[in-house]
Amino acid sequence: MVRIDANSIVDVESFHAVFAAAFGFPSFYGRNMNAWIDCVSDLDDPGSGMTTVHVESGQTLSLVIEHAQDFKIRCPDLFSALVECAAFVNWRRVEAGQPPILALAFHA
Repeated sequence: MVRIDANSIVDVESFHAVFAAAFGFPSFYGRNMNAWIDCVSDLDDPGSGMTTVHVESGQTLSLVIEHAQDFKIRCPDLFSALVECAAFVNWRRVEAGQPPILALAFHA
């Protein structure tokens, strides 16, 4: 489980800084949603070097967004992007014959 304090997110820059720190994204992380998708898609592949957080193959990581309601009000586009990109990560994996890897937990 990874917990994100969404009170720390006020704009695009802080969104990527918070997630890069929480997941241990590599120094070359592009700080955009395509790069976020690429990093999170490899949570079950420690050899990829895309994140320092890992789950066993076939397992799902719970991503808990704390203070999601305030985040949704403060940064509606980023909140929507997070939800859509997490869904895309899972869809892309399912399309490739892999199990979903990410579960979002929040109250908004």
